[in-house]
Amino acid sequence: MTRIYTRKGDDGTTGLWYGGRVPKTDARTEAYGSIDEASAALGVGRSLCGPDDSELAADLLRLQRELFVAGAELATAPAAQGRLEDGVSRVTDAMVDALEPLIDRYMDQVDLPPHFVIAGGTTLSAQLDVARTAIRRAERRVVALKETEGLASPAVLRYLNRASDLAFAMARVADVDEPELFEGRGAERADG
Repeated sequence: MTRIYTRKGDDGTTGLWYGGRVPKTDARTEAYGSIDEASAALGVGRSLCGPDDSELAADLLRLQRELFVAGAELATAPAAQGRLEDGVSRVTDAMVDALEPLIDRYMDQVDLPPHFVIAGGTTLSAQLDVARTAIRRAERRVVALKETEGLASPAVLRYLNRASDLAFAMARVADVDEPELFEGRGAERADG
């Protein structure tokens, strides 16, 4: 039997992937922990995909895998960043750039209403909006880390910004089969 408990964290610290132990309240732990939450939220969304959503499910899985790359980068102390590998444990500019055509592809499938969209049109779209907000929280945590310790590479922050845009676009596509959402029900006007 594999035991998942080590008892090392009983003192309120956690081990970084590379770079020793830090308090569980450390800005770095908050950043990569928020990314883990976002990935889990995307996983719930992926589990809600039906047979007609195979492309969406594949894109969600890709996003989850790439969030693990971001998490690995953030779970590494600055002095150990040289041990990371581009695209495996460090976010690259190419990963950021690759999200933009995906966002465009999803947004080409919808016409946004002239008001705020409230989550909950469908179970899948609501879950993708939960994931979007979790990614935004992770982004805020990375900004806090940047302000206190700096970042070895700014690509991770840009990646999270695009990833949340992608989750928004995916959620809107998941609402496409609910046209009343785009006719006023479930939405508030931006101008009050």
